[in-house]
Amino acid sequence: MTSALDNRTDWRAVWRLIKPYWISEDKWKAGGLLLAVVALALGMVYLNVLFNEWNRDFYNALESKDFTAFKAQLWRFSYLAFIFIAVAIYKVYLTQALQIRWRTWMTRQYMGEWLANQAYYRIEQTRTADNPDQRIAEDLRLLTSGSLSLSLGLLSSVVTLVSFVGILWAVSGPLSFAAGSQQWTIPGYMVWFAIAYAGIGSALVAWIGKPLVQQNFNQQRYEANFRFGLIRIRENAEAVALYRGEREEQSQLSGHFAQIRENWWAIMRTTKRLNVASTFYAQFAVIFPFLVGAPRYFAGTIKLGGLMQIASAFGHVQEALSWFIDAFSSLAEWKASVNRLAGFHATVGTARAQDSGIAVVRNNVGAILLDQVALQLPAGLPLTEALSADIRIGQRILVTGPSGCGKSTLFRAIAGIWPYGSGGIEIPKDAKLLFLPQKSYLPIGTLRAAVAYPAPENAYKDLAIQHYFALCRLPHLADRLDESDNWSQRLSPGEQQRLAFVRVLLTRPEMLFLDEASSALDADTEEALYHLVVQELPDAAIISIAHREVVAKYHQIRWQFVRHGAAPHKIGAAPEVPRYAIERSKPVKASAKVSSPGDREEIDGG
Repeated sequence: MTSALDNRTDWRAVWRLIKPYWISEDKWKAGGLLLAVVALALGMVYLNVLFNEWNRDFYNALESKDFTAFKAQLWRFSYLAFIFIAVAIYKVYLTQALQIRWRTWMTRQYMGEWLANQAYYRIEQTRTADNPDQRIAEDLRLLTSGSLSLSLGLLSSVVTLVSFVGILWAVSGPLSFAAGSQQWTIPGYMVWFAIAYAGIGSALVAWIGKPLVQQNFNQQRYEANFRFGLIRIRENAEAVALYRGEREEQSQLSGHFAQIRENWWAIMRTTKRLNVASTFYAQFAVIFPFLVGAPRYFAGTIKLGGLMQIASAFGHVQEALSWFIDAFSSLAEWKASVNRLAGFHATVGTARAQDSGIAVVRNNVGAILLDQVALQLPAGLPLTEALSADIRIGQRILVTGPSGCGKSTLFRAIAGIWPYGSGGIEIPKDAKLLFLPQKSYLPIGTLRAAVAYPAPENAYKDLAIQHYFALCRLPHLADRLDESDNWSQRLSPGEQQRLAFVRVLLTRPEMLFLDEASSALDADTEEALYHLVVQELPDAAIISIAHREVVAKYHQIRWQFVRHGAAPHKIGAAPEVPRYAIERSKPVKASAKVSSPGDREEIDGG
């Protein structure tokens, strides 16, 4: 799904995208680079004016067979060309320097905003923006490079027009013709021919190329979808291979590529029509000034040098007026990227500003307090009844219930990343909380960095890591700490979960949440790891989501999600989302060392 802003251009939103960098802490360096680039661009226009004058003098020397003047003009051309080359080289170099500074700043800002307040997580939950990776990587590049090249091109065209229109007006002279009994004279007639010629060409190109903006917009999205599908196969190569899912994956990838192919053909057809118009326009512009200037030349009013100066001046004026025609394809691509980026920027802003229905605050109590917390799905449908409870330091709680009842969602709400619902959650201010999902995240890099995540790579001593490798039954990894790899692909699910337990023992949290964090382990290893955690962290609160009763003896309390208050489904009626309440009881297999809780009771509000 894409944002509604993606399908239209809000120029105020475009300005909001461009403006921040130019008022940022980098504004002075950016402004200096921009002034240098603008000065070089204007210098190139001035050099073109000098070349226009050289054109007149050079061809006059040829026509007069004046060898001395001819040699002088060759020397003049040499130093003008040398200066022009130097100016052109440094204009490109400084433009690229400004572009990468701007892109660096923008990328840093957008990554920060995307990652702040779990905006990336909320966007994935609601699917309000597709392919954020492509927008940050590709669309920001096109925004910065396109904005600079198009704006500098427009500036050069305006200055060129102002510089050469006076020259063309002066050298073209008046055009007189009779219409009936009236004698008409058009002063500076070549200027009016150039304006009419460029106006007709621009209108034609705009009409033909209009579909190109939406086609480029779609092409970027289809390319990103195809690339994401390829990455997904790499990330899940073993599962695809075990399922023998190659045919289905190829079918899906072929479907994504078919969108690319069909849209590309549409772009080709539009571009072909656009090229027909723009190429004819450009080619005819070469001969057009000679056609309209020839009568004065053959009448002897102007010399060959004057005719060549007219042709050169007309070419510059026509080129300046034709900026829209020449830049149309780049403008369409830039506009499509800006539309996508404006939509993404608005989506990130909405996600960051979204009020959480579940208020999460810090307290000084030393316990997690749940006050009438009711969970909902992102669409607003209720998932659980309101519940009130507390989790104290040292408690060990087993959370059970059917799949989809909200067990993991409750953990997400306590972590502060699930805004959908109501009620309040208080977290101990100084307590260290750690959440272990079923599939642990392992960054690409050294094994040491994967174990330490999210702490810095050098946060823990090698001896400590190797010690816990041995205790968590990973001795074969002890000598691979400096090895870089994609560990989520290299290690088995069971190894990844044992590695996550190493992370727990190194981090030593006061409150540990295990969301089926041992589901890939055999019963013996699972029991051994739970025993190790209880032994190493005797005062920590441990809250586990698990389905195996083997871990029940390591917990004091069971929170059981039970279906509550759902009416039987009637045939023909829309199915209701079942709502769940939590009941608290003693685990089926309780440890003899743990004091028994009271009789079974339902949590307040459940």
